[in-house]
Amino acid sequence: DLGSKAPPTSGAFFWPTPRGIRYFEAMDWDLTTWIKTVLAEDIADGDHTTLATIPADRTGSARLLVKEKGIVAGVEVARQIFEIFDPSLTFEQLMHDGDQVDPGDIVFRVHGSSRSLLTIERTVLNIMQRMSGIATKTNLIVDIIKGTDARLLDTRKTTPGMRFLEKQAVVIGGGTNHRFGLYDMMMIKDNHNDHAGGITAAIGRAKAYQQEKGINIPIEVEARDAEEVREILAAGPVDRIMLDNFPPEAIRAILPEIGDQIETEASGGITEATIRSYAETGVDFISVGALTHSVKSLDLSLKAIHA
Repeated sequence: DLGSKAPPTSGAFFWPTPRGIRYFEAMDWDLTTWIKTVLAEDIADGDHTTLATIPADRTGSARLLVKEKGIVAGVEVARQIFEIFDPSLTFEQLMHDGDQVDPGDIVFRVHGSSRSLLTIERTVLNIMQRMSGIATKTNLIVDIIKGTDARLLDTRKTTPGMRFLEKQAVVIGGGTNHRFGLYDMMMIKDNHNDHAGGITAAIGRAKAYQQEKGINIPIEVEARDAEEVREILAAGPVDRIMLDNFPPEAIRAILPEIGDQIETEASGGITEATIRSYAETGVDFISVGALTHSVKSLDLSLKAIHA
């Protein structure tokens, strides 16, 4: 469970998945490489506006100002962006990832080269606003289902190249990560079943593939109705059953047949208005793609501090 893990504050940024596979280890990346790539996308051969208007020896300060209530996330990433781009900058941290923030709060101050502060301002804001928006949305929904045993999951509906940060933001907000990619869990969905010739055939082939390849990763299978749940149970065992577009009363009715040996996940069309009713069914997990695919960024600004 990523909720008990804290990201490192420097060096390689390995964020463990729920299955023990490390995202950057699998992708042969680290956070430094990613940050340099993101900065190069924006700066290329130079921030010509800043280079033209700001003397090279000018120094100054800036502060990250909160303009909207929420949960702040991405502070440690921001720290590393400043350190990587200009090690001479001084980072004064006032708040931490996961803190509740209100308008007027100052998350951090940074001091040093005015050119550096202006050049990386937008990169820092883009990442922190996005991560904080996800953490805030996650925290809101986690609070709605508080008191039940259900855990809130994210999905693979993420921004390409930013999945590791968006999933980290979910954890900062109190949620739980689902699989990180196609490599750390088999999720047999309706299209797989249809192309494979049915649920039983798909499960059988998945198990044979794992045995042949010498891998051992969880298998989750999607069910669209009670009869498909029963077919999964007959063809199993599997690790988790996804109850796709089941109304709460249908989930409550089928859970006794599934029992406690297989995890259950509710998915499909679940909103803030309905998620409490799903959580109260006794389902283990509820996945919500909106945590990452359509979230509103939190309003933050990185403003110069005038003497």
